[in-house]
Amino acid sequence: MFDVCNVFFMLLLMFATLYPFWYVLIASISEPGWIAMTRGMIWLPHGFNLASYKAVFSNPIIQSGYMNTLFVVIVGTALNMIMTSFGAYALSRQHVMLKNAIMFMIVFTMFFGGGLIPSYILVTSLGMLDSLWALIIPVAVGSFNLIIMRTAFQAVPVSLEESARLDGANDFTILFRVVLPLSLPVVAVMILFYGVSHWNSWFGALIYLRHREQYPLQLILREILISNSTDSMTVDSGGDKLQVAMTIKYATIIVATGPILLLYPYLQKFFVKGVMIGAIKE
Repeated sequence: MFDVCNVFFMLLLMFATLYPFWYVLIASISEPGWIAMTRGMIWLPHGFNLASYKAVFSNPIIQSGYMNTLFVVIVGTALNMIMTSFGAYALSRQHVMLKNAIMFMIVFTMFFGGGLIPSYILVTSLGMLDSLWALIIPVAVGSFNLIIMRTAFQAVPVSLEESARLDGANDFTILFRVVLPLSLPVVAVMILFYGVSHWNSWFGALIYLRHREQYPLQLILREILISNSTDSMTVDSGGDKLQVAMTIKYATIIVATGPILLLYPYLQKFFVKGVMIGAIKE
């Protein structure tokens, strides 16, 4: 009986998780008028209309948003991995001085942040205001991710490091040729964590960026959702403007979430193993 209830609950949870994505996908390729008049659940598209996707991809603001987001994700994730790997490797070695004090300061930042105003003043004083670098440099290292990677590096046998040093390897060689190859699951998980964080980030852009041509995709999506909500209060529900705006909204959501959803299956095999390796020290 327990197994039946457990399976039923998991199926219900899976449905509650997947149906919103299915609804948005179906609504984005259906006729705008039918979507505006339909209430309740929908399972299959009514007609097949890709006009909303054409409108999305032909919009120069969305095109620039995609390029800005890709720049932040690629450059930001690369910088995150470099800084996190170097820091985690240094803090995982036994001979590092003041290692415990440094770890205490890192953990301290997880519970007590500087606040929005000091962060804004710091970004402004560094000359990064109204620049995409304001979305990358201040978050170059994640405290939680650093701790996970440090724990994973500590699980690498010390004998391998000693053997490499006998062969004349320095710390950079040990990191890139010994430690990182043995920690690939954790590295993949860190890339996933950092990449998803950059892809979904919009608040930093809202605070630090002034020009719309520099906006990332998620901030543009936020503007579209707010604009569509405003139109729904000022335009009759049967109006063509609102009908088209609804399908464009759904198409933009698919375009904004699709790439990161497609990335998960390729990294899923590393996910559980990487988190477990980084969470448990042998």
